[in-house]
Amino acid sequence: MMFRHVFHKASTATMAYLKKLQTFKGFSGKVQEMAGDGDQLITRLLFCGPDFPASHYYTREYLQNYPFIKVDVVPFDNVPTVIGDYNICIVKNLRLNADVISRASRMKLIMQYGVGLEGIDVNAATKHGIKVARIPGGLTGNAASCAEMAIYLMLGLLRKQNEMQIAVKKKKLGEPVGETLLGKTVFIMGFGDIGIHLAKRLRPFGVKILATKRSWDSYKSCKSDASPRQNGTDDDFVDEKGDHEHIHTFASNADIVACCLSMNNETAGIVNGTFISNMKKGALLVNVARGGLLDYEAILDHLKSGHLGGLGMDVAWTEPFDPDDPILKFPNVLLTPHVAGVTEHSYRFMAKVVGDVALQLHAGTPFTGIEVVN
Repeated sequence: MMFRHVFHKASTATMAYLKKLQTFKGFSGKVQEMAGDGDQLITRLLFCGPDFPASHYYTREYLQNYPFIKVDVVPFDNVPTVIGDYNICIVKNLRLNADVISRASRMKLIMQYGVGLEGIDVNAATKHGIKVARIPGGLTGNAASCAEMAIYLMLGLLRKQNEMQIAVKKKKLGEPVGETLLGKTVFIMGFGDIGIHLAKRLRPFGVKILATKRSWDSYKSCKSDASPRQNGTDDDFVDEKGDHEHIHTFASNADIVACCLSMNNETAGIVNGTFISNMKKGALLVNVARGGLLDYEAILDHLKSGHLGGLGMDVAWTEPFDPDDPILKFPNVLLTPHVAGVTEHSYRFMAKVVGDVALQLHAGTPFTGIEVVN
């Protein structure tokens, strides 16, 4: 209960300042510039689409005592029509292109309820003087939540979750025969916030950890001479370190590949036919990042051939994913509905961040808790 209590408080300074704004009729700051003539002291917050409902539920709850902040949830198709009425936009899984952004005449900030900004045309936002921001996952618990989901998917594949459900329905005992994480080699592709949290949680399972990222502060060679946490750095959880040049080599040595990369032009489709062919026959692939990192046809082909031993996904190529898609017909495929980061801890924290940002925009004070990228 302490957790919720803390999250439902704004800073004393901000609270006092905002109360003054409510009673000061002559206020002519940023809010009046942004809001319409009839609602001069209203800051409008737009959530795009009905998906990930806890995001707007919790934000509304956090802001319920601030009537000068209006939170609306608008269907995807209606966003282009109404976006001009809002000051802050939370995109969620909507793609916000240059045309829609050009209509956002009162917009000051476009942000994600999380970290992924690949759906936002940042250049267009910059052109129109609109800031774009993410909420760093390492601070909110989002990265930890995603790391836990990655392990859930690994264990589900290793212990043959789908086959276990069939065995239960058929009243069979002692089957199927599963595998353990113990003794496995796990390749974490993308050693950012999620990758770091994943490595921390995997270590007690008795695994060997390979990881790649753009650069390592203490990167000297592919091999890490330090024992885990010997020098007190997150890098020390990794047994072998590499960069992009090592992804195929690491894939060939791993029993499990965990995709934790950011989605961009360089990483789209990075898990392609060549990559999967380099994986061990029977190795498992887990993706808790973005569906577009995986090449759909390559995944399907290697599941059919049996080369890919299992696939665990919390994200898909199109979302919501077609429940009748051929990939879901395989017993060694697990799909969850993009809920890796959707936990009480992370969503309450991010609701506080979004709520505080709305209050800060209303007050004309600097933003806190977000990473502005432009």
